[in-house]
Amino acid sequence: MLDLADDFEPLDLLAIAAHPDDVEQTCGGTLIRQAEMGYRTGVLDLTAGDMATRGTVATRLAESHVAAKHMLAAWRGNIGFPDARLENNLMARMTLVGELRRLRPRVVILPYWEGRHPDHYNASKLCYESCFLSGLKKLDEGESVPHRPVKILYASMYANVTPSFVVDITTQFDRRMAALLAYESQYGDHEDGAALFPKKEEIRDRLHSIARFYGNLIGVKYGEPFVVKEALRVEDVMTMGVRSI
Repeated sequence: MLDLADDFEPLDLLAIAAHPDDVEQTCGGTLIRQAEMGYRTGVLDLTAGDMATRGTVATRLAESHVAAKHMLAAWRGNIGFPDARLENNLMARMTLVGELRRLRPRVVILPYWEGRHPDHYNASKLCYESCFLSGLKKLDEGESVPHRPVKILYASMYANVTPSFVVDITTQFDRRMAALLAYESQYGDHEDGAALFPKKEEIRDRLHSIARFYGNLIGVKYGEPFVVKEALRVEDVMTMGVRSI
């Protein structure tokens, strides 16, 4: 486990993803927005992306810490599970239970449960089950105290689904892009893997377009979409945002 800092004060919001830069692409703007609102946010990467065409483990870990600072994260860690071989097994679940009980997040953001990369959908199921197990009082994990997040959100940026809600990240978008492009090993203009990776300006254009699409759904410039599995409660229908007509 590699921590950004030895700081174990409970987190309000924790985003968990399979690889460094996954969070930056899918929910980085939301993390920044929540941090600016005064919440303690964190990121837990399950692997170091060691099977990627570009970069090394050491490079990507260093870049992830730079990105975390751009996102105003209070904490970032990396478990170091094997990239492209992520499995939902007992060892992995118990490892995550230990981290969840240590960090004690109120809200957790997970990858959407379907996707092209097996690590992404495996991470989603692994993390959901770990969130549940973490709250079992009779599940003994050293001296840790049981803890279960109260809310699980799924980052659905690249899923072809209707979002449950969209977060306005208009004022956070530039900082989010700075966090993503901190991964110079992945998004810089390198010869290695040039046929597989779009150039930096193309990446900017694509992410601008995607964020503009979701922002348009709620009448703002840039947005990030999320899905939840349960119904959302509304206290006052007179204050609901986004016009119907």
